[in-house]
Amino acid sequence: MSCADKIVSALIRANKAAKLRCLPAARCTSTAAAAATREKRRRTADGGCAGVEADPVELISPSRSVRDGARGDIGVDFKNTEEAYKSKSNVELLRSLLVFKLCTVDVLVDKNKELMELSKKVLGQWLFEKLMKMTFYGQFVAGEDHNAIKPLIQKNQAFGVGAVLDYSVEEDLTQEEAEKKEMDSCVSQAEKESPGADHREKKYKAHRQFSDRRGGVISARTYFYADEVKCDNQLETFINCIKASGGASADGFSAIKMTALGRPQFLLQFSEVLVKWKQFFKFLAAQQGKSEMTALEQKLEPGQLKESLTRLGVAAKDDIENWFTGLSGTIDMLDWNSLIDDTTKISNLLMVPILETGQLEPLLSTFTAEEERQMKRMLQRVDILANHAMEHGVRLMVDAEQTYFQPAISRLTLEMQRKFNTEKPIIFNTYQCYLREAYDNVTVDVELSRREGWYFGAKLVRGAYMYQERARAEEIGYEDPINPDYDATNRMYHKCLEYLLEDIDHGRKSNIMVATHNEDTVKFTLEKMNEMGLSPTENKVYFGQLLGMCDQISFPLGQAGFPVYKYVPYGPVDEVIPYLSRRAQENRGFMKGSQRERSLLWKELKRRLLRGQILYKPVY
Repeated sequence: MSCADKIVSALIRANKAAKLRCLPAARCTSTAAAAATREKRRRTADGGCAGVEADPVELISPSRSVRDGARGDIGVDFKNTEEAYKSKSNVELLRSLLVFKLCTVDVLVDKNKELMELSKKVLGQWLFEKLMKMTFYGQFVAGEDHNAIKPLIQKNQAFGVGAVLDYSVEEDLTQEEAEKKEMDSCVSQAEKESPGADHREKKYKAHRQFSDRRGGVISARTYFYADEVKCDNQLETFINCIKASGGASADGFSAIKMTALGRPQFLLQFSEVLVKWKQFFKFLAAQQGKSEMTALEQKLEPGQLKESLTRLGVAAKDDIENWFTGLSGTIDMLDWNSLIDDTTKISNLLMVPILETGQLEPLLSTFTAEEERQMKRMLQRVDILANHAMEHGVRLMVDAEQTYFQPAISRLTLEMQRKFNTEKPIIFNTYQCYLREAYDNVTVDVELSRREGWYFGAKLVRGAYMYQERARAEEIGYEDPINPDYDATNRMYHKCLEYLLEDIDHGRKSNIMVATHNEDTVKFTLEKMNEMGLSPTENKVYFGQLLGMCDQISFPLGQAGFPVYKYVPYGPVDEVIPYLSRRAQENRGFMKGSQRERSLLWKELKRRLLRGQILYKPVY
């Protein structure tokens, strides 16, 4: 067995046991027809349902059974400061006001790390930590370890807000150190020995000017590969985070990043292979005149497909006939992926179709034995984490990363969902809606979960890497993967969200976390849930915000019965400074663009003072 075959075997081993082959009829289902059926059903079901008025109070029907009768609506008022901040003491309100105000001072934000280092030298470690806990650390971080965070988690739970635990310690590397680590870990030995001798695309190769992946990113932590021991240490950290989440609550989440678990070279190479096979499918679809259709609407006629593959010389005619044995009807993107997984010759996922030569050729000429071991270890670490999540009753949230890593990350997450989401949603993938292909990615993955019968879990975000991705695409010379503007991203987010809500409405197995600080998007979600009669008690639509931000959204939702979660970072003061630096930068733009949160905090503080609640403390 070749090196590449072994890697692929490790990847799909978990898939084989649980995979349910779809019936031929399922392959022939038209996406357009299915959409029309959904719309017809929805019109019928919603015939007697009143629309939501443009009012600050959003009405949600608690049960689909009361659509046409008495409605017992649930109201969520995002202007009610008494409800929004009832979990906060006056001291905590004052701290929020101070921190948010400081975040609007450019010189403090631009020089925040230098100022924190200076404060440590002047005040000493003990006073510095006290100062941080009274300000930025106390606002955005829950505590130093899994024991210290329990009181905050329990208090939030008492007011209806759960937790997504996120151990937020990062290396504080210089730019030169980050660049060296990235270039060393993203370039294979074969590439170093024979540069330009492979079939790599420039998007999926390391480029020194963008090797510090922290550049232009303020809302996501970044891991750089050092060695396998470091990855094992980070695996242990994630395991401890999962255990802490399981011990702190009965329905928590834990967040992980794939780049913390192995050499990123593998993610680059595997992403490129997956994208090239997808491009090959689209090339074949274009030959059949179907290039303008959406991903799931592109269905290849088997006869024409066999002729095209034979003409291109991808394989011998008898081999091609064998690949399609047992298939009837047209072949869509999911069937194509299934062929890649399950057949002897195409299953070598590190072989790619080269249209210029008409042959399947290796992406790279050779892999060293150590590179092969590193790839296998990454897959093993992912599987270990999923097993721990299952064992401790914790849902695992896999964060999204840059587009040159993301196809591999999504595929690995999909394999975990196939294996672990058979009885309930344990593994959640993250979809970045600033990407042009976000809707296609969501719909293809949901359709796969339908056919195979497992629970689909998704977190929808707008995205964290826009400026970096744009600059990289322009400089290196490939198509910008990002939507053209913020409005287009909003439309994409709402389009993906509505699609998933409809899937839930039709009784399927989708679960979604609406991860946003955008109040309009939250209201949009509530309106759509109202139209569809989706109840918060069904526990399939969650909301998520960062700790220390947008409490006026999180807590009213939680107290109204909606599943809502805070991303809860934790770690020692010194080691979360990079995280605090990002929060300061993110809040600068957030607070300058809108005074709403600060004005609501002032309103509540004044209300308490006028009522004589000078020493107010939350009761729970």
